[in-house]
Amino acid sequence: MEAPLTVQGLSASYQAGETTPEAVLKQVQSRITARGSSDAVWIERTTAAGLDEQLLALEARRRQGQRLPLYGIPFAVKDNIDVRGLPTTAGCPAYAYEPGEDAPVVARLLAAGALVVGKSNMDQFGTGLSGTRSPYGIPRCVENPDYISGGSSSGSAVAVAAGLVAFALGSDTAGSGRVPAALNGIVGLKPTLGRISTRGVVPACRTLDCVSILAHSTEDARRVLEVAEGYDHEDPFSRPLPPGSEGGAEDGPFRFGVPRDDQLDFFGDRESGRLYRQALAALARAGGEAVEVDVEPLLEAGRLVYGGPWVTERDLAFGDFLRGNRDAVHPVVRSIVVEGPPQSAQETFAAMYRRETLRRRAEPLWGRVDVLALPTTGTTYRVQEMLADPLSLNEQLGHWATFVNLLDLCGVALPAGARADRTPFGITLVAPAFADRLACRLGSRYEASARGA
Repeated sequence: MEAPLTVQGLSASYQAGETTPEAVLKQVQSRITARGSSDAVWIERTTAAGLDEQLLALEARRRQGQRLPLYGIPFAVKDNIDVRGLPTTAGCPAYAYEPGEDAPVVARLLAAGALVVGKSNMDQFGTGLSGTRSPYGIPRCVENPDYISGGSSSGSAVAVAAGLVAFALGSDTAGSGRVPAALNGIVGLKPTLGRISTRGVVPACRTLDCVSILAHSTEDARRVLEVAEGYDHEDPFSRPLPPGSEGGAEDGPFRFGVPRDDQLDFFGDRESGRLYRQALAALARAGGEAVEVDVEPLLEAGRLVYGGPWVTERDLAFGDFLRGNRDAVHPVVRSIVVEGPPQSAQETFAAMYRRETLRRRAEPLWGRVDVLALPTTGTTYRVQEMLADPLSLNEQLGHWATFVNLLDLCGVALPAGARADRTPFGITLVAPAFADRLACRLGSRYEASARGA
């Protein structure tokens, strides 16, 4: 596998005059060509003319002295996020449309000097955590292609992990930015809901959706977040940053919550359990103190995502299209969104009440710990296993992930070693809303500790 392109590394090379954005894009194109189209990473790539246009505009702005914190950094965009000049398909060819403008998050990155390489593959309509639900092919784990890449931001994760781009945008509703990060050995930052505008993003569940960032390090992801975030008054789900929400745990001790032993579930994967314990030891070396906590309220909340009205919310987003284009829709996606049991208004309100009860039960956790340190996934699966049992195995992939957006939390998924078959394992540091930078700071401390192990 090619050496990774990183935000920090490329920025330093540009500063030192060691390379140019034009040379980097040629390297990117060479790597994409070498992997071939069978890797199923891309749905649509920026044309050579489109890349030249971006380079000319970038250099003109540099000569004008504009501030360009992401100068010359190549990135991919999940194909449910609008990029002007490239179709948005949400993983469904029949749904494709030509956006008239960039999504605000893309516009912010372009304004900072980043370069769009193309639109990446995904589980259709963001429905799935496996990476196997796309008519554009199945992206596979970069370390062992017998295994899934994870989804729904599958193409974005593989593009980063394979060294094709320095970072990528995904989306995350129930784990779609964190699960593929874990299964490909990279970082997945799931910001607080509303911190990054979701205008110009094809919705899955509008009340739970957020744009995620996939990168090679927490610091890279943090740098991208600083550009991507910002209040958008045209997005009704956008939220301003509360005053005083960015402090804590810069260098001093911190406390991280871990589930009780009887609550830890790796679905029979002993290697995951071993790697999880190693990751907790690295957190302790980084200055953390482990605190055992009861995570059952979180896990119960997570079960509401697949068993409650938030599946019906997907029907509100794109159900009419699915019913009118049944043959164009992936059968598993169709079975979940269109053929699943409807939720009555009473059931919807009951689920919302239950969520608030569970949120209140979980609140005392944050008086005891700064973050939770959880497995990102309990295990992983071969592609053939996932195709044979797409629903229950997908649910297991989301066991440690689905509650985060539902309870308005944020998190950063971090690499935590690999199993004997080379498939990566990861942990996620979960924090309260708007504690994104705290999670990133602790993530960086963990990374330094894990490297020194």
